[in-house]
Amino acid sequence: MAKRHHWIVRVTHWVNVIAFTIMVGSGLRIFNAYPAFARKGGDFCCYPFAHQAIPAWLTFGGWLGGARHWHFAAMWMLVLNGLVYLGFIYLHGEWRDLVPRHGDARDVLEMLKFYLFVRRDHPRQGKHNALQKLAYFTLPVAASLSVVTGLAIWKPVQFAPLTNLLGGYVWARYWHFVIMLLLVVLAVGHVFMVFTVDPYSLRSMITGGYDPALSPEERNARPFLNLLPRRHAEASQKDGAS
Repeated sequence: MAKRHHWIVRVTHWVNVIAFTIMVGSGLRIFNAYPAFARKGGDFCCYPFAHQAIPAWLTFGGWLGGARHWHFAAMWMLVLNGLVYLGFIYLHGEWRDLVPRHGDARDVLEMLKFYLFVRRDHPRQGKHNALQKLAYFTLPVAASLSVVTGLAIWKPVQFAPLTNLLGGYVWARYWHFVIMLLLVVLAVGHVFMVFTVDPYSLRSMITGGYDPALSPEERNARPFLNLLPRRHAEASQKDGAS
């Protein structure tokens, strides 16, 4: 059993799960206080669901004031936790596994070809495949943009230059919403791939241990396919043949 994740990485990961969930739910509750982007009496080009509230079960905070308190509390939790994580991976050298490198675009294409059954064998990879690296690198960048756009709509007068740079209050609010959607898509995609391609990685994010023989590369695993270790799959095939 190999050691895959340091305890700091594991703790910050689960703190992020809690903080991000609260931020999204409370943010949607805040949005429901005025579920449109155009000012009253105006039009906005890029949101076709104006004045349609987000379903209440997706929101958190109960009411506007409560949601704002939860949102800012989770924001500081997310920021501080993110700084701890980024500081650790920089000092520990794990940033080298995540930053884009020459050839990553080609590797992303090869992973897509594998998932689309154009390529038969799983591309060779290190700790993370090219698509994982792209997602894991995008997450902190998008989270940083979320904080920046959030500041622009929180204090549009005090941070007027920033708000104006984003196109004004209406557009700053819209970019904040779009970045939130991007983060949700990345998070949902991550969870989907964990359960359908590499469920054995859940153990590594709890205990830190990981069996390389169970990696997607070794199992030649695609979503929902080849989830069993090869030795179990081969045994099942033999039993079926007999």
